[in-house]
Amino acid sequence: MATNSRSAGKKGEDLACKFLKKDKYKILEKNFSCRQGEIDIIAEDRKRVLCFVEVKARSREDFGLPAEAVTHRKQKKLLATAFVYLENKNIQSTDMRFDIVSVDLTSEEINIIKNAFDVNYY
Repeated sequence: MATNSRSAGKKGEDLACKFLKKDKYKILEKNFSCRQGEIDIIAEDRKRVLCFVEVKARSREDFGLPAEAVTHRKQKKLLATAFVYLENKNIQSTDMRFDIVSVDLTSEEINIIKNAFDVNYY
């Protein structure tokens, strides 16, 4: 089961990257991880905004919509991981946001929620 979910996750991330590239995003890094957590995709949009992208892929909706899986706790982990990335890359100041890309693995339909949560909340 873990192998199936891992391969589904990889397929979802690959589809998300294709989708983002088609929309003129520049993929900077995939699967950035540190002690705080992991960010699926780090990209720059066409306006040079740094986007930390969480990919949620599903083949069924039994457990809800993919974007619903990005809980408050997960958002905090994403934020902490993003700050580690910024520090590691010595990025002092930049426009940034957190996006969620949901992928339906059955239909390959992809949706993006830009600025999915407010970083000023934390």
